[in-house]
Amino acid sequence: MKFKRHTAVFLGVLALACGAQAQGSGAKISDGVVRIGVLTDISGPFMDNVGRGSIAATEIAIEEFGGKVLGYPIEMVSADHQNKADIASTKTREWFDRDKVDTVTELGNSAVALAAMRIAQEKNRMSMVTGAGAVRISDEDCTANNVHWVYDTYALANVGTRSLVKRGVKTWYYLTADYAFGHSLEADGRKFIEEAGGQVLGASRYPFPGNDFASYILKAKESKANAVAIATAGLDLQNAIKQGREFGLGAGGQASVALLMSIMDVHGLGLRNAGGMMFAETFYWDLDDASRQFAERFFKKMKKMPTALQAGQYSAVRTYLKAVEQARSDEVGAVIQAMKGMQINDAFARNGVLRADGKMVHDMYLVQVKTPAESKKPWDYYKIVETVAGKDAFAGLSDSKCSLVRK
Repeated sequence: MKFKRHTAVFLGVLALACGAQAQGSGAKISDGVVRIGVLTDISGPFMDNVGRGSIAATEIAIEEFGGKVLGYPIEMVSADHQNKADIASTKTREWFDRDKVDTVTELGNSAVALAAMRIAQEKNRMSMVTGAGAVRISDEDCTANNVHWVYDTYALANVGTRSLVKRGVKTWYYLTADYAFGHSLEADGRKFIEEAGGQVLGASRYPFPGNDFASYILKAKESKANAVAIATAGLDLQNAIKQGREFGLGAGGQASVALLMSIMDVHGLGLRNAGGMMFAETFYWDLDDASRQFAERFFKKMKKMPTALQAGQYSAVRTYLKAVEQARSDEVGAVIQAMKGMQINDAFARNGVLRADGKMVHDMYLVQVKTPAESKKPWDYYKIVETVAGKDAFAGLSDSKCSLVRK
């Protein structure tokens, strides 16, 4: 018994020594833990597109690393920003100052993202925007400590409007959410419509979030535009499309065009309402083996398929952890430098690269929603109409206002 006891003590000491040696072999991890803060919309209009699904996607990425990187534990904290920049700012400061969070991520709301980014820069921590799309996040308001992962409004509008103008949709009317993301989506869409030879006849901006779109829809109908572009997202988008159907939008030949639509929006609307709609996408669960494998793991947790934003959250966290591993540090500059040296191909991204401005550029898709007759299985919702290379989808660095870009 004594022998066994001493052996156990010896083995325990040896295990501790080996663990210390593994952790101490050149790795520099602050506080001995890699902490990731997921600040998302858990209860508001974007909760289906991000929310608990983005938390689950983060968990999947952490699980793939066995819960550790360089021998150190990975921890995740999460909170609901309620789509309010002041709440996001308070929580971000609390995480950085009290909880020693290394990176704050998701940030699905452009005003929230911009607020959190500024604090991350001030505190010399990292921010990873996967859920917001205002161009300024990686343009005039870029920071050295931020990456912008899934999409921006330039790419969405570029892929989602040019092709429709070329197909004969020449006149447009905008129904726009009155905040940074909606403004950016409308401005970029106008640019591409006009460049392609189309015309924007007018626009209505509604206070975000909203649930009564009747007056705006009637103005859109009165415009006689070929298409009504709905520049919003989440539950607001679904409500606008449903109310548009109720008021006869589309009955006279007007098309409803979503400038940001997700698979959860299609699921919520149903194929009878959404079938035939075309829009830009950044991810589809049934694209290839990698996307299907991730989707299967996600479905086990959430009982639904992942949105592009949730898949992008997985991709960003996974790439971040790979960069920590490669840099042997969680120091912001070293991690971002490692990320910028990677070719990013995973369940979300194809041919992805992280540019000097912090924008992750990757292939995008023009998709069309299947009709009920075309769909052959649950969640079989999209047809890929066109694949657009990242260099053609996103604005070039030559046009960037980001201070990190050398002209």
